[in-house]
Amino acid sequence: MDLFTHVLVAYLVTFGIVGFQPSYLAAGALAGGLPDADALFFPISRRFPALQHHGITHSLLGVSIVAVAGAVIAPYLAPGSALIYFVVMEVGGCCHILQDGFTNFAVPPLLPFRKDLLHLDADRAINFFTLIVSVVSFYLLLGIERNHVAFAWYLLTVYALMAFFATYFAVRLAGRFGVRKPMRALGFTAVAPTGNPLRWVLISEELHDGRVRTRWARYVFGRGVVDGPHTIDAPIEPPPHDGTPTSGTEALEWSYGLARRASRVIASTYHFGEASKSPAGEWTAVWYSLEFSAFGRAAAVRVRFPTGGGAPVVKSAFFRPTLPAV
Repeated sequence: MDLFTHVLVAYLVTFGIVGFQPSYLAAGALAGGLPDADALFFPISRRFPALQHHGITHSLLGVSIVAVAGAVIAPYLAPGSALIYFVVMEVGGCCHILQDGFTNFAVPPLLPFRKDLLHLDADRAINFFTLIVSVVSFYLLLGIERNHVAFAWYLLTVYALMAFFATYFAVRLAGRFGVRKPMRALGFTAVAPTGNPLRWVLISEELHDGRVRTRWARYVFGRGVVDGPHTIDAPIEPPPHDGTPTSGTEALEWSYGLARRASRVIASTYHFGEASKSPAGEWTAVWYSLEFSAFGRAAAVRVRFPTGGGAPVVKSAFFRPTLPAV
């Protein structure tokens, strides 16, 4: 989930607990966004993996430490009960964990004691629909309505947003459980959500003898499989080779290991690859994430093999795939 949605949902849940009490609402909303402050740990997180994004700050321990600190500090900033500050900040942080676990991200709520992941795959990590709703809602609540409309209108807005997010999460979760049956019937083992709760990517991934074999198809409720299944197979480590690729298969084989090294996204999410040849005879392979995409583009790594030989040119960016997988 995006930061705006994290903060807004924590704000709404806090309102459901304490009502209209601005100091507690601010504390709960702040706690809803704070786990993403782990981005500030870069590059220290390279040495201490627990500090990586979706690490210890996205655990119950990390959330509780923040809540205890808030319970001690907040009453000096805005009078109130230390216990209530603790409760709303604990709940706000837990909302963040649950929302990230709801998406195709994975979070480790039991770190550092256990590495079990919460990973429902019910929504995209960043869904632009909820992002837009959250940004507009903040502008409405804190800009247009603040001290400008009757309190009853503010309450109506808050309750409407509560109903919206409850319905939204229920629809996404229903889609996630509804796709399980066709997923299994068609021989797939996992799914990747899209921005539309009626559209899903069905996936199977196998690791064998140092190779990764990915099979995927696009599924739409009411229509079944509308694209695929497609299969891609490549070695994790680039095989020894000389010169330039002579086929798309060779371009994919030689580029896959390079793409995994160049992008944590490719290495840690489901993905597929395409190869093409330019009129000048230069082969290019692009590896796309099946989970991180928006507006028809996906997080990807492009590997270009110069026609005269030499080192491949590797670039990470958002590219538009030929196959309509995202």
